[in-house]
Amino acid sequence: MNANRSNLAPRVAILAVSCLVGLCPTTASAQDSMQAPNEKSAGVHDSAGVEINAGTIGRLIKAAKPGDIVHVPAGVYREHIRIDKPLSLIAEGRVVIDGMSSGDIVEIAAPNVTLRGFVVRDTGIDLDKENAAIRVLADHTVIENNTLEDILFGIDLKQAPDAVVRGNFIGGKDLDIARRGDGLRLWRSDRVLIENNTIHDGRDAILWYSQNVTVRNNTSRRCRYGFHLMYSDDVVMENNELTHNSVGIYLMYSKVVTIRGNRLLANRGPSGYGIGLKEADQFSISDNLIAGNRAGIYLDGSPFTKLKPGDISRNTIACNDVGLTFLPSVKGNVIAANNFVDNIEQVCVSGRGELTGNDFAADERGNFWTDYAGYDANADGIGDFAHESVTLFENLLDREPKLRILLFSPAQQAIEFVGRAIPAIRPEPKFFDPSPLTRPVPVATNAGAAPSRLSLAICGLGLASIASLVYVSSRAFAHTTRRKGVVA
Repeated sequence: MNANRSNLAPRVAILAVSCLVGLCPTTASAQDSMQAPNEKSAGVHDSAGVEINAGTIGRLIKAAKPGDIVHVPAGVYREHIRIDKPLSLIAEGRVVIDGMSSGDIVEIAAPNVTLRGFVVRDTGIDLDKENAAIRVLADHTVIENNTLEDILFGIDLKQAPDAVVRGNFIGGKDLDIARRGDGLRLWRSDRVLIENNTIHDGRDAILWYSQNVTVRNNTSRRCRYGFHLMYSDDVVMENNELTHNSVGIYLMYSKVVTIRGNRLLANRGPSGYGIGLKEADQFSISDNLIAGNRAGIYLDGSPFTKLKPGDISRNTIACNDVGLTFLPSVKGNVIAANNFVDNIEQVCVSGRGELTGNDFAADERGNFWTDYAGYDANADGIGDFAHESVTLFENLLDREPKLRILLFSPAQQAIEFVGRAIPAIRPEPKFFDPSPLTRPVPVATNAGAAPSRLSLAICGLGLASIASLVYVSSRAFAHTTRRKGVVA
């Protein structure tokens, strides 16, 4: 005990002396300690010309020893800081680090650093220099419970493995989306945990060349890509909510990716995918709510190899313009036990060619389709006839997307009538579900609360009503046909 006290005494003395000489300021003194961006001094300057660690927080960092816990008093601090030794920097009350509209604000260049509880605001706007609120260049960093406001890039991890990014609120600058930076970016940063963060009004949250990453319980809204994976393997994305982005989740050239329990709602930008996959491999998409997007799931060259079929199961894909969009060359997916609810077009084959080599059932159980016209005479939950799409208008629409302007018009009805009346011009089925379900599949989504709980409640009630109507109608039809002797 005496040895511990003797080791602690010098650190307490340093902090006490620091307070006596004015290193623990009030809000007013913190504001007075700022370093003007163009004002040169004898210290080290960053690319924006601001001296690093010249303000109050910087002096606290310089005075601390490796392993110290440095508590920063409430106030507004106009400075740029670099943490170059292992320590914990903790905000006491509302502590604002203001970047004065220039350069990067916080740089972490040492391992085993914790940054907790700060408001970091007002970076520069130089996309070439990628001005960031918090840039991490070392391993075992914890970035927790910070608020990032009016920033170009948010949290930028470069070769920073074993980091934890948790509970941060990240908001971008009021710029055109092409001029914004990424709210979160990982570059060659393995074994990172990203959880309970909110990212809004930025560009992307992107994972580049990063392995064994867990992304869970995050919210993304009004960005370009909610989460974008490039060459990132062994990634788990679970219980996230991605709303009002251009694309919810997009996988490119990545493998062994699990996407489960997420809510992907109203992603309707130029691409408008809830989930998009390009040459992804060994993936599993399950137990997600995918609703109100332009396209629920988009598949291009995925799976990329034959090592493992693509698994798309137990998802509710509802009220999208298109439920599933395939390129004709896509093969090797198993799509089973999903709910396809009131999508304008349930399955689209984008381009010329037939969709083959994908299974719409597993273990003799297919999917629930709200446009299934069959019935279930023996009440086993599986339709007595296969489900297939043979509508002429959809076939034309897949080949010529500009025909979408005719949706719900008399022209669409006329084309459909011709397709039914003249079997010779009826197209081949786009897909074939041999065992369609007559009752919806329970989906275990555990993502955070949606922005509009009322709309989701209505959607849930509508799904239950549709299921009940389909079930009752099929039972009544089966009973009538038995009486007429049609069904043995």
